[in-house]
Amino acid sequence: MPIRPENRFFYPIDWAQLSDVIRFGRAKGCCEGCGRPHGQLVFHLGDGRWWDAAGQTWRSGKGRPLKLAPLECLPAGTVIETTRVYLACAHLDHDPGNNNSKNLRALCQRCHILHDRTEHLRQRWFTYRYRKALGDLFLGPYPFRYSRWD
Repeated sequence: MPIRPENRFFYPIDWAQLSDVIRFGRAKGCCEGCGRPHGQLVFHLGDGRWWDAAGQTWRSGKGRPLKLAPLECLPAGTVIETTRVYLACAHLDHDPGNNNSKNLRALCQRCHILHDRTEHLRQRWFTYRYRKALGDLFLGPYPFRYSRWD
């Protein structure tokens, strides 16, 4: 995943090499959350279940094998989507300055966004409050509807 320019100085100079060691050295090119392989086109059902072509089985969002019909034998009308998997090196404590190998994990897009969900919600709350404060300061009331589910 690309690093935002304003956060670039938090990461070490050798971040690309460190990330490669975690993603391809330790994790061997597979997500450490669910086991999806890097760079492969994966069939999935949209709810976390995905087809493991190497193991010829369906897997859950956590990588556990499921007892579902093979890919070819699914009922008619089942929506099967595809996505290309890209691994990213994630900080478990959300601190880009803590580059201890125990704090880093190779995660696919889905696992990474699920891991960062609370941080994204916190950042969203902060952004809404920041916009409201700027609107009140310079332009009067800021015209937006804030609710937990918007």
